[in-house]
Amino acid sequence: MPEQSQSVTEARTAATDAPPAGGVSRRALLGTAGATGLALGAAGAGVGYAAAPAQATPLSSVGSDRAMFHGKHQPGITEGLQARGHLVAFDLAAGAGRTEAAALLRRWSATAERLMAGEPMTQDDTDVARDAGPSSLTVTFGFGNSFFSRTGLEKQRPSALDPLPDFSSDHLDTSRSNGDLWVQIGADDALVAFHALRAIQKDAGRAAKVRWQMNGFNRAPGATTHPMTARNLMGQLDGTRNPKPTDSDFGRRIFVPASGSSDPAWMANGSYAVVRRIRMLLDDWEKLSLAAQENVIGRKKSNGAPLSGGTETTPMDLDKARADGEYVVPVNAHARITRPDQNGGAAILRRPFSYHDGIDADGTPDAGLLFVCWQADPLRGFVPLQRKLDRGDALSQYIRHEASGLFAVPGGAAAGEYVGQRLLEG
Repeated sequence: MPEQSQSVTEARTAATDAPPAGGVSRRALLGTAGATGLALGAAGAGVGYAAAPAQATPLSSVGSDRAMFHGKHQPGITEGLQARGHLVAFDLAAGAGRTEAAALLRRWSATAERLMAGEPMTQDDTDVARDAGPSSLTVTFGFGNSFFSRTGLEKQRPSALDPLPDFSSDHLDTSRSNGDLWVQIGADDALVAFHALRAIQKDAGRAAKVRWQMNGFNRAPGATTHPMTARNLMGQLDGTRNPKPTDSDFGRRIFVPASGSSDPAWMANGSYAVVRRIRMLLDDWEKLSLAAQENVIGRKKSNGAPLSGGTETTPMDLDKARADGEYVVPVNAHARITRPDQNGGAAILRRPFSYHDGIDADGTPDAGLLFVCWQADPLRGFVPLQRKLDRGDALSQYIRHEASGLFAVPGGAAAGEYVGQRLLEG
């Protein structure tokens, strides 16, 4: 403790210990706390409540925000990033087939609809989310490649669900990859998100068992003074060039069209989710200077502006060079390589969560990105981008892809329907 602070503290102690005229010192009074502490606590509480305003001011409106379950598309795709997330994959139990899968999706859909409205479970609710509103809860369901053989629906399996190719940056754990069924849960409150995860798990019953589960987070709503692009655990703004629903070509890039597509009819208005657990090698990354980090990404760390100048939304000038002739944005910079105009127009909608799963025995943090991206066709979205990154992205030496999954996410359920009904009952 600094000397000045210590002297002030001692003076205050002496002052409070000095007995008032004809009274008892504070120190002496505290000596009797064992006998009177409960009574003093009760009296203090009573005085505190008496002094409080008659009606407390609401803390926030975050809990009242609600996403809709029924709609053209499933929730959890175009909504903004959520503060908490759970990704979980299930495998159908031995002997379970199409009938059991349909019953499960019916249960899951009913549960998701109730919880997204901020209502409790119809029975056996755990009360974990009691007192909270919907908190922007979304629950999204998808089917993996193996689901179709398990249910006898091989003829309905989209060709877009063919396994992803191998990439040189892959160090995949097969036990934490793929799965028959996939559920994405997101909310702006941790307890609301966990409550939904627990409900979905319990609803699975004997029909399916958890294959893998991952937990993620993003910055909480209201943590910044104004809306802005989220940062990842490397400190970089992540998602600057995300397609926007207002873009004229957003729909055709992200969602399967209702007609004129090679996809089966049940995928109309659906999308494909690529899920990757990407570990960030933070110890190596954090040894880099600020300038070196910015050259790896191709953008300013402070505000996301391209190194060629301007603000975050300024188009990147790929031809701008320094006096020595080198490009201002390095040829292997992550932002240069991932530009759609450098990849035949390939684009994805990124909607990730950060994760931190503890610290390894050697002190290395197990942390990174639960990468989730959406596109109408992964062979025209994620695959060409990842192939390009695989060939020379400066960021690749600071990350490691440890798990992977690809899921067909059908369109939203209409009122009275459950998700996937057009596939399972078609």
